[in-house]
Amino acid sequence: MMLHTSKFALHTCLDTPLPGSKYFTAFLSNHMNIHEYQAKELFVKFGVPTPAGQVASTAAEAKAAALALGEAGIVVKAQVHAGGRGKGTFKNGFKGGVHLADSAAKAEELAGNMLGQVLVTHQTGPEGKQVNKVLIAKSVDIKKEYYLAILMDRATRRPVIVASAEGGVNIEEVAEHNPGAIITTGIHPTLGLQSFQTRKIARQIGLGGDKLRAFEKVLASLYRLFLESDCSMVEINPLVETTDGQILALDAKFNFDDNALYRHSDIVAMRDITEEDPREVEASKFNLNYIGLDGNIACMVNGAGLAMATMDIIKLHGGEPANFLDVGGGANEEQVKQAFRILCSDPNVKAILVNIFGGIMKCDVIAQGIINAAKETGLSLPLVVRLEGTNVEQGRALLNSSGLKLTAATDLTDAALKVVAAAK
Repeated sequence: MMLHTSKFALHTCLDTPLPGSKYFTAFLSNHMNIHEYQAKELFVKFGVPTPAGQVASTAAEAKAAALALGEAGIVVKAQVHAGGRGKGTFKNGFKGGVHLADSAAKAEELAGNMLGQVLVTHQTGPEGKQVNKVLIAKSVDIKKEYYLAILMDRATRRPVIVASAEGGVNIEEVAEHNPGAIITTGIHPTLGLQSFQTRKIARQIGLGGDKLRAFEKVLASLYRLFLESDCSMVEINPLVETTDGQILALDAKFNFDDNALYRHSDIVAMRDITEEDPREVEASKFNLNYIGLDGNIACMVNGAGLAMATMDIIKLHGGEPANFLDVGGGANEEQVKQAFRILCSDPNVKAILVNIFGGIMKCDVIAQGIINAAKETGLSLPLVVRLEGTNVEQGRALLNSSGLKLTAATDLTDAALKVVAAAK
């Protein structure tokens, strides 16, 4: 569920590219993420040094938090699931989602300008995200900024540490203009993080002496957090060296493996559904893998690989997918019906493509779900259906006798051509 995950962290940083289609980033983004203030709570729990801070939901709470932290040297940070907050603009005209305050009164004023307002950044899109909380934290005097992340590399099937001496900026820009500044180090899945690796990384980004030892402690704690919390990514940007020689995690982004969340009720409790696409929230209630996109052709497919291939072939033939939707290999009729309802709720959708390869999933079950959903929603959109596999003849017979206005497709290319034409 993490839509602001760095594309660099998912692709560019790895020596071996990740597999998959151009929509693989969207597929990977379906992982739970948390706010910065929640990330810092985890940092404190696992011993990763970070500036003290408190979260506030009102301007009055922001003032009280600033007073508790000592007033002088306070930073007020909007809490939304998106990067680029400092350079963002609120729809009320207020500039920036990160500001310094020299008093509790100023922190109160800044929080009042942010809370309840919509912040637009390069990662939110033009619709922006509403700020419901702000983080009030101690500011620090920064001497140098670094980048540090741990993520899962699916190609090598092991965690990878990514570090750079160029932090505090979009890491994609570093990768594009100075790829040699990016350091990647694989971690053996059974031996774990070795001290020689930590020392080598520290030296490669220019840390030595006491700062090297401080970095070792930070990275060791971060790796323990990564493993014990079942993260798929932890990104610190920037990791800073202060003028008094401390190494601190100043900002953080987290992804968690959804398949492991049953082990972490405390992390699940951190979920903020107001930050998520309502369609994705609804889909999760029925165990459907749904991610909204910007196109106008809705897709309902069984299997993640087939879903990505379907989106790619729609794009190849001039169309724009409206979503990723994998109903899974064992979906029942109710799940199919709910999936169809979610697709139809998107006002941008102009046509729907159903592409099912029946293995465990039976084509007649899909067909009956389509029929029921179409009748309940009063479907008026063009519908293209391609069925193949188990009980395919029964499925086709059900659709043919349903009275629905639909277009049958013989193969994937045929289906893509027909749905693109229908959407236009």
